[in-house]
Amino acid sequence: MVFLFYFEQMNYICFNGKIQPGDHPALLVSNRGYRYGDGLFETIRVVNEKIPLAQYHFERLFSGLELLQFEIPKLFTTEKLIGEILNLCKKNKCEYLARVRLSVFRGNGGLNDNDKVLQYVIESWPLDESVNKLNENGLVIDIYQGAKKSCDAFSNLKSANFLPYNMAALYAKENKLNDCLLLNNNGNIADSTIANLFIIKDDVIFTPSLSEGCISGVMRRYLIEKLRSMDFELQEEALTIKNLEEADEVFLTNAIKGIRWVKQFRDKIYPNINTMKIYEQISKKIFS
Repeated sequence: MVFLFYFEQMNYICFNGKIQPGDHPALLVSNRGYRYGDGLFETIRVVNEKIPLAQYHFERLFSGLELLQFEIPKLFTTEKLIGEILNLCKKNKCEYLARVRLSVFRGNGGLNDNDKVLQYVIESWPLDESVNKLNENGLVIDIYQGAKKSCDAFSNLKSANFLPYNMAALYAKENKLNDCLLLNNNGNIADSTIANLFIIKDDVIFTPSLSEGCISGVMRRYLIEKLRSMDFELQEEALTIKNLEEADEVFLTNAIKGIRWVKQFRDKIYPNINTMKIYEQISKKIFS
């Protein structure tokens, strides 16, 4: 019985286009993603054998690879990756609701080695159906002061170098928070460990601009475009802790959970009246 249970529960990965058991060795210790964080990743939601916002995901991925001067093989295409993602989800029996991580890294070796062969790994896991609803229990968040994000050409990438976010997530867990926000070198808010920040003040929606060092989130991009097309007033600009304390409502966004309502920042409590409206009009429809 144990033998059968093991194989029924096994999770598979796709390594450089080939599906293999997830508990089998894949990367060498000389892998540059492991050694130096020399790579990018995409976190993707699969719904009913489709990838919502696929165009945004792969535009971000390939523009990031170009910025990092990756040598991209001709066969490494959006169409190929979508096919492999969906095939892996089927293999892992989660094609109807899944979280996928696509990691891309640059070869093996030291900093000055010439191995620039692109490698990649696709992983997938089933998602709980709770992601299909706006969270009933609002998030409790705070600021992580232990690291500051830079505002340079690489700040908007979903880089494999995730140390500031990792430490902020550890801080959140140790302090019984749902998430933490990171500041940039100017003391302004950049983003959270896994999401972009939006606040609402006097019926105007604000979010940190990309120049503030936040990740160029797929859900962020889509939401900005939709809100503006629906005649919402939205501004991308620098946001401070004071702006957060004076906000009427706050929410976070990412490609897996869409919109998540923030209930509390320190002593400030927020309702979710307008957040719920935005969720119903925009976010909910993406994943249905």
